[in-house]
Amino acid sequence: MNKISAFVAGVMLATATTATAGGILTNTNQSIDFLRNPARDAAIGLDGVYSNPAGVAFLPEGFHLGINWQYAYQTRTITCNNPVFALGRKNGGNTTKIFEGVADAPCIPSIQAAYNKGNWSMQFNFSVPGGGGSCEFADGLGSFESVVGNIAHQLQPLGATGYDMDGYMEGRNYYFGFQLGAAYKITPDLSVYGGLRLLYGTATYKAKISNIMVNTVGGYLDFGSFLQGASTTIDAGIGQVNAGISQYEAAGVPAPAELTTKLAQLEGTKQSLNALQKYSQGVNLLCNQWSVGVAPVVGIDYKVGHFNFAVKYEAKTQIHMKNESTVNEASEIPAVNKFRDAEKIDEDSPAQLAIGAMWSITDEVRLNLGYHHFYDKDATWYNNTQNLLDGGTNEYLAGAEWDVTDRLTISAGGQLTRYQLTDAYMNDMSFVVNSSSVGFGFNYKASNHVTLKAAYFQTNYENYDRVTSKEPLVSDSFTRTNRVLGIGCDLTF
Repeated sequence: MNKISAFVAGVMLATATTATAGGILTNTNQSIDFLRNPARDAAIGLDGVYSNPAGVAFLPEGFHLGINWQYAYQTRTITCNNPVFALGRKNGGNTTKIFEGVADAPCIPSIQAAYNKGNWSMQFNFSVPGGGGSCEFADGLGSFESVVGNIAHQLQPLGATGYDMDGYMEGRNYYFGFQLGAAYKITPDLSVYGGLRLLYGTATYKAKISNIMVNTVGGYLDFGSFLQGASTTIDAGIGQVNAGISQYEAAGVPAPAELTTKLAQLEGTKQSLNALQKYSQGVNLLCNQWSVGVAPVVGIDYKVGHFNFAVKYEAKTQIHMKNESTVNEASEIPAVNKFRDAEKIDEDSPAQLAIGAMWSITDEVRLNLGYHHFYDKDATWYNNTQNLLDGGTNEYLAGAEWDVTDRLTISAGGQLTRYQLTDAYMNDMSFVVNSSSVGFGFNYKASNHVTLKAAYFQTNYENYDRVTSKEPLVSDSFTRTNRVLGIGCDLTF
């Protein structure tokens, strides 16, 4: 019965992990050109203000403005297996339950701008390089329900036979990026870039466990009423044991060990029940976070015959998210303190290295290759969760473009993303899994000054399976879906 107090720890630990939402995943889809061909790291185009800023210096002189709009629809699905789910009123005796979250981002904007004059290119970029929407789990999560199920299981000696509850979780996370820099053509074939990226991070997390009910032989009781009744029963038991001990003491002989042991057990149970009283009405958490960070960005672009090579490095951005929260007091549970009001939490954006190559087979056909590495383990996250990873993230990209006519360009490409995950790092609040993505689309030059763009991008995710316990079997299977549609235009003056 002493384990009943794990309810508090379990709920708060599960809630606290929401803050990692989007932390490891950097958004690189900052243009429609990326959606139609992700391998843009050595391409020469206005979208290079983000993907290949040094290469933008090779665009014609004048002012170039790119406007992009993307709509993304994602799902996150966790299939949980836990024997205590069979005690749930809504679960029909099943030990397996599926929890699905929907992340809908109807507007992900980005803007690229460049002014080229002589050997110089002055550039500006606005994008959403992290987060980008909200994810809602309307029925909560397995980590929520499992702690309630465990409590029902542990309360069986006091007459509990099952449970009921309502769970809810929502996380919203945006990192708005503003990048300002300049590229310079050292020679007709070599250019370099330097700039600064400012990130403004904002997030809101809501978690709720409500309408907790305990099933008994007399039907379902709300959690508070059950605790009150159980406490009364325990008090009566303590009174009876104390009366027995008093009889032995009055006779001048020690009380039997069985009575003193039973008294200690009852008092321990009473203490555990008292600790649960403040959660009898459920659990509610609301936390808002914000922060600002700045980091340098450098790049180089070099042409050799029909080939173009480019490298870009974005330094780590130190982010210390400041909390405005309903959690006002420090807790003995470390995870809760992540949401303590006015605390500053480390949530760095990892450094990134991007390497690209483009081969112009003919004047109309180009092949592209790219490689990204994110230095996740060099970032600092709350409780040093980056140390739970086996290494940084790697991405491999390839694509092709074909100028069908002087006005129409079609392209397609793909991307493989490989994380170095561990069971210790994964949790149902925020998770990533290995994936493969494909994209295709077109550019249409409506006039000498206007180019229209449209593309579709889809990511197919693998499953990540984690076994927490074999006896009894407690396991989770994680996966996701992602579809993005984008339209945009480039203007040249």
